[in-house]
Amino acid sequence: MNTENPEILAPRRGWIEVVCGSMFSGKTEELIRRINRARIAKQNVEIFKPAIDTRYAEEDVVSHDERAVKSTPVDAAESILLFVGDDTNVVGIDEAQFFGEKLVDVCTTLANRGIRVIIAGLDMDYLGQPFGPMPKLMAIAEYVTKVHAICMQCGNPALFSHRTANNDKLVMLGETESYQPLCRVCYNQVTK
Repeated sequence: MNTENPEILAPRRGWIEVVCGSMFSGKTEELIRRINRARIAKQNVEIFKPAIDTRYAEEDVVSHDERAVKSTPVDAAESILLFVGDDTNVVGIDEAQFFGEKLVDVCTTLANRGIRVIIAGLDMDYLGQPFGPMPKLMAIAEYVTKVHAICMQCGNPALFSHRTANNDKLVMLGETESYQPLCRVCYNQVTK
């Protein structure tokens, strides 16, 4: 038995984690928390976000409570593979719903290479429909964490991102001026 190469004794195992929920539920905050823990453990980490998301910063992933980590903005999911080296242990991806279906293959490829992949994104769009690649990512993930915001109408757990701005485009970047988290009952009341 070869004891000089630890990879032979304990091959790297990759997996996929999805953190999902409505706007203002703490998805990015949880992604940053997991990334920071990996860094404390001296793991090599790469973080990505869609280039279209420039709400807080062009290069940083920033949570609503202003926690931030450096990231690489990319235009397409496939570009992520170009930036991930052989020494990468953990890949974080924020706002995953904006990447499209190819993100599923990218995440599978990374996990199969022995990389821990942590994905954060909206599970539903403003119409209450599954958003982009998120349903498939949740299906293939080893771990799924659904986080909830607080309903702005009644204070119950919120799972819907209700758009308050008059705009019917599927992708519309915004904050509290354009969206509010609502529970099922309140969402159904305001959208009927």
